[in-house]
Amino acid sequence: MSGIVTLVGNPRAQSKTRAVAVEAAEAIGRHTGLAAEEVVDLSAIAPQLFSPGPSPGVEAALELVAGASVLVVASPTYKASYTGLLKAFLDRLPPNALSGTVALPLLVMGDPRHALAVELHLRPVLVELGATVPTPGLAVVEAELPDLADLLKRWAEQVAPQVTAATERR
Repeated sequence: MSGIVTLVGNPRAQSKTRAVAVEAAEAIGRHTGLAAEEVVDLSAIAPQLFSPGPSPGVEAALELVAGASVLVVASPTYKASYTGLLKAFLDRLPPNALSGTVALPLLVMGDPRHALAVELHLRPVLVELGATVPTPGLAVVEAELPDLADLLKRWAEQVAPQVTAATERR
């Protein structure tokens, strides 16, 4: 298993979601001692993800995600849920592919009314794939982005003990 892998389900390259997710992985890394190693940005493999044939890029991304010790799974909030791009990728993982993985769901949203989407929609699919999700998911409202460093510091301090405990049990 590798250290922290960041999975970004935004269809736009270099998105705010990616920036928030990478910073979140780095914050968790600082508080757990795990290395934030790789970023799987689905915008880079979206055309291959939806093609009927096999794709080496998609297969490599699936292996990287399934091999993560800690997986930060990030998406913008679309229609009060995560993106179809992220769903299409997660649907390619076999049952229990995330067994042994600690997953940290994260949604970036424009409206705080969608904050429960991280718990109601993203957490269940990660649990269904076998991941341990020991903490509440992180809902980041775009209005909070100017204070992102402070928000992530507080979040990482809160969840790091649970992440450490879950990874040590593995």
